[in-house]
Amino acid sequence: MPFPNLDSVESILAIVVVFGALVFVHELGHFLLAKRAGILCREFALGMGPKIFRVKRGETEYTLRLLPIGGLVRMAGEDPEMDMLKPHMEVSIERDALGKVTHILLDGPNAGSQRAISGTVVRFDLEQALSLTLEIDGEQRTYSVHPQAQLVSDGQEVQIAPLNRQFKGKTVSQRFWAIFAGPFANFLLAFLLFVMIGLLYGVPNGTYLGEVRAGGPAAQAGLMEGDKVIAIQGQSVSTWKDVVQIISQAPDKELTFQYERNGQVNTVPVKVGKDENNIGKIMVTNSLTYAPGEVLKYGVSSTYEFTVMILKSLGMLFTGAVGLNDLSGPVGIFKMTGEFAQQGMAILMKWAAVLSINLGLFNLLPLPALDGGRLAFLAVEALRGRPIDPHKEGMVHFLGFAFLMLLILVVTWNDVQRLFFQ
Repeated sequence: MPFPNLDSVESILAIVVVFGALVFVHELGHFLLAKRAGILCREFALGMGPKIFRVKRGETEYTLRLLPIGGLVRMAGEDPEMDMLKPHMEVSIERDALGKVTHILLDGPNAGSQRAISGTVVRFDLEQALSLTLEIDGEQRTYSVHPQAQLVSDGQEVQIAPLNRQFKGKTVSQRFWAIFAGPFANFLLAFLLFVMIGLLYGVPNGTYLGEVRAGGPAAQAGLMEGDKVIAIQGQSVSTWKDVVQIISQAPDKELTFQYERNGQVNTVPVKVGKDENNIGKIMVTNSLTYAPGEVLKYGVSSTYEFTVMILKSLGMLFTGAVGLNDLSGPVGIFKMTGEFAQQGMAILMKWAAVLSINLGLFNLLPLPALDGGRLAFLAVEALRGRPIDPHKEGMVHFLGFAFLMLLILVVTWNDVQRLFFQ
């Protein structure tokens, strides 16, 4: 099977926009709820690997990384930045007009401006007491540290994070929402995409018939545009999906249609045709509506239906009904995104919505290194009344991350085999 045609600018742009949007929205969810909780967010990154672009705004550095897979919000307390400062180090400090330390210069006693005070670190507490004790000319002096003081090394500044600005310093509830907000944002994006599809292209208007194609089974039976289908073969129908499901499963069969026209209920037999895939067809389209209420209902129902469908697929994976060979990784998803981009904006938007739901559900799985795994640790902490040892939790997440990377390699190899060797 040849690799899909991604030569067109449209296909490549579609892949970049879709994946960029999914990751951006997911990380934005984490970012906004973390900021709301008062957590210092050091970095908001799209992609993984080396940084290829960076810009600092306020307390946060916004970066674009080389590999277009994933992203991260680096919150204070989740990395070892405070290990930069150690006892017995020779440092210099700068203070503001109130005497609080604003910069701790780690490059030596003579680094920084002429206003710098140099000495040897005796002890410090940059989390709670916010104090720094230096030995200067044999005398110990203790200084108050500003809560937004900067550690400076090789020209790079790292803002300190008092405990009340760290992830671990927040309540279980605040941490829960900061983590859960990422997957939730993906569900919200899916809902908004379905709503946009409805506003732009319309949504099924109940079971009313739209175009009835001349010469088709429905036209031959006397059905007309505007007719409302009430029942098929004695089975009541309330949505267009019900109508399609019954007809598609009855190729070459005669079905009795009960419909309403001008306030009168009529019954007519319809001989169902079929397409090249032996799927029943009667050559009609559904009537469309752009009513805001119906569009919102379509957004909710579509998000719910695809969520249930994906959950059932995940259940088949865990029960063994579906194997690893049936899964697609980034390469396969890139391929499908490029193909859907060629089929029109509506199809691409629906595919993006489904991918967004997939991303949200996958991240909620209670597996280490995923948001769901972190939520599971928070649930245990809430039950036992104290946090799990950070080093043990970190090791579990590290092993989980390694497992996920292995899984990605396996499914990517499956994609490569399907694309190039079949």
